[in-house]
Amino acid sequence: MTYPLRKVLHKPESSGRMLKWAVELGQFDLEYMPRTAIKGQALADFLLEFDSEIDGKALVAVHPSPPEEVLEEFPHPWWVLHVDGIVNNGGAGAGIVLVSLEGHHLMSAIHFKFYATNNYAEYEALINGLKISLEMGVRNLIAKSDSELVVNQVNGGFQARGPRTELYLRCAQCLIGRFREVRLECVP
Repeated sequence: MTYPLRKVLHKPESSGRMLKWAVELGQFDLEYMPRTAIKGQALADFLLEFDSEIDGKALVAVHPSPPEEVLEEFPHPWWVLHVDGIVNNGGAGAGIVLVSLEGHHLMSAIHFKFYATNNYAEYEALINGLKISLEMGVRNLIAKSDSELVVNQVNGGFQARGPRTELYLRCAQCLIGRFREVRLECVP
């Protein structure tokens, strides 16, 4: 009788090890059959395991997307975005952490290959964090930054001075406009 091996404990690396495995498994009268379609097999195993819970329901709904007014009826979860820019002797960079409602963390670190001041690094962190959030399909966002200047400029409390700062401000506001709702908060 032949059984496909479901779990590989150790991948043999040489013919000597293969012989040892053959001796070890020989007492069980097993025959090795390679599994070529592991992805398809994993899906089939999953379906069999949860077959009683599915009760004829499809795993993937096959219907067009609901209209926008239907989507508005359902509350969208609030995600939290933590951003921080840094400049030191080693260069400039940004740290970004996007936290879902369930507590999953998506972390990103960016090293800038251009000159940046502390404020530019903070803006870069915010802008890249907003871009990542949009790519993840986030609709409602609470963004937290330790830069009082950037938070107040984006929220409209402070004026942006200088052409580069104004470009950063417009870019951040343009990205924020693509969300359903964004709250930008300053944290210590």
